[in-house]
Amino acid sequence: MVGNLQGERNGEAPACATRLFRCGRMIASLTLALALLILWSYLLGSTVAAFCFARRGTAIPAVNPPVTVLKPLHGAEPGLYENLRSFVDQDYPELQLVLGVRDRDDSALPMARALIEARPGRDIALVIDPRVSGSNLKVANLENMLPKARHDILVLADSDMRVDRDYLAAVTAPLQDPQTGLVTCLYKAAPTGGFWSRLGAMHINFAFLPSALLGEAMGTGGGCFGATIALRREVLERIGGFARLRNELADDHRMGAAVRALGLAVALSPYIVENRVTETSLACLWRHELRWARTVRAMAPLGFAGSIITHTVIVAALAAAAFGASGTAWTLVAASLGLRWLSAALIARWLRLPTDGLWLLPLRDALSFVVFLGSFCGRSVLWRDQLFRVEPGGRMTVEGDKPV
Repeated sequence: MVGNLQGERNGEAPACATRLFRCGRMIASLTLALALLILWSYLLGSTVAAFCFARRGTAIPAVNPPVTVLKPLHGAEPGLYENLRSFVDQDYPELQLVLGVRDRDDSALPMARALIEARPGRDIALVIDPRVSGSNLKVANLENMLPKARHDILVLADSDMRVDRDYLAAVTAPLQDPQTGLVTCLYKAAPTGGFWSRLGAMHINFAFLPSALLGEAMGTGGGCFGATIALRREVLERIGGFARLRNELADDHRMGAAVRALGLAVALSPYIVENRVTETSLACLWRHELRWARTVRAMAPLGFAGSIITHTVIVAALAAAAFGASGTAWTLVAASLGLRWLSAALIARWLRLPTDGLWLLPLRDALSFVVFLGSFCGRSVLWRDQLFRVEPGGRMTVEGDKPV
């Protein structure tokens, strides 16, 4: 009797293991199917959104009111002189450019002075002011620069952006509608040279940009981007001025939200500015993208967690590897990667993005997934040589000499 019972127990163990194995295979298949469904839907949606955005026309304004462009500077990044010159050489009747630094030894100063000397007929002001009223040094710079602004239409643009001659006319046109409180622009990336610069540009062009366009098309984007922010001075004053943004890491996002809170629209211009990506090493690229990811996570934790759907090729591959999926499953993963390449190629064609190195897309996607995971492993970011702690909601405080 005892022997029979022992035999039954020995027979149960393999059966249980078989059932567990089959259950694991079923979970893997379901996970893979769901990931592929989400991936294909996302790829289709973002590709269609890019096509529709590319077909939007740029409004031709009836009048061109005087404009002041505010350019906060920090350091002599590659291509800075050409970036600044592109904002001066505009087909626009009355333009003032205000350049600002906080430090008299800032390496951006020679570039700023060279531009002033090269364009003596242009209205260019240079502000050197070390005063700081909060933890966001860029906003402090803007506060110091604002008194020099002579015009009521203000355009803010990051120093690593480059534009064409019709940029100002395009981005200020929507402000002629009194219900439009702010105009912003998306940006595409151009690497300045080197492997890491190319990977950084690919993230902007084939991850950020398609996602932002899909969000805009679905009405869930709500973005406001430092690539360009154009608004009337009275709107800036109504939201509390730059003082409201002194301790915000995502100052551009906060500005857009404050304008919407006034009941005014934030318009996305069809003009896409060019971001010059200058990362020279993996460490530089990692710090930049980790800061970006942790900022988004702090601002919108649920939305950021949901962004895992943009990593579905990696998720699908991990599911296939972890649960021993079949050859058919790996074929579907490979087909998904092919669709990812096709979507990127089409978006690049319609939006005039650089296509060099598209074969690196799987590596780029894998790195993006690692950054996504890394964003959950701390709350500190390194920005312009200063370490900050990102608090819930996106506010930042100066941190010590070690990451959190």
